[in-house]
Amino acid sequence: MLPLAFVLLGFLLITVQTTLFYHFPHWLGRPDLAFILVVFSAYKFSWFPGLLLAFLLGWLMDVTSGIFLGTYPLLVFLVFAIVKFLSQNSSVKETAFQIPLVGVSYFIVQCVFYLFFSLTHPGALPPWSWSRVVQETLILLVASIPCFVFFNWMYEKITTRRIAAKSLKRGGGNRFR
Repeated sequence: MLPLAFVLLGFLLITVQTTLFYHFPHWLGRPDLAFILVVFSAYKFSWFPGLLLAFLLGWLMDVTSGIFLGTYPLLVFLVFAIVKFLSQNSSVKETAFQIPLVGVSYFIVQCVFYLFFSLTHPGALPPWSWSRVVQETLILLVASIPCFVFFNWMYEKITTRRIAAKSLKRGGGNRFR
């Protein structure tokens, strides 16, 4: 139930991102909500459900807005694996570094993405702009705060409902009579 709810949420976020955010002016920002959901899933889900969610979101982003097929799923897999590894092996409390790790990983992904495509397809990309990349990263950081609050609320709501349903199914009373 939990991964399915987040897959449906991811589909909804990608729909909003590719339809509504497209009409926003560029200076206002177009945050990558699917990227935020992938980073959140790296914090909360185990490996298999998280990788499945990451693949589905990457595949959907590739189909809806990808220029070179296969880049989004690869990119999302790498982001999920790196963030999952860093979050598992960190001694810092997770809430202290979730949002900054979103920004740092997004900035690094943008740099690697541009470098990769500038080497493979030199004339296909616009010229590099540090101010644009920093602006997009800051917009993503601001957008990730309410997204993380909502994702945490949804995660807690679903998991507590599932735990409550399991506890109600158990029979009450004395088992040792």
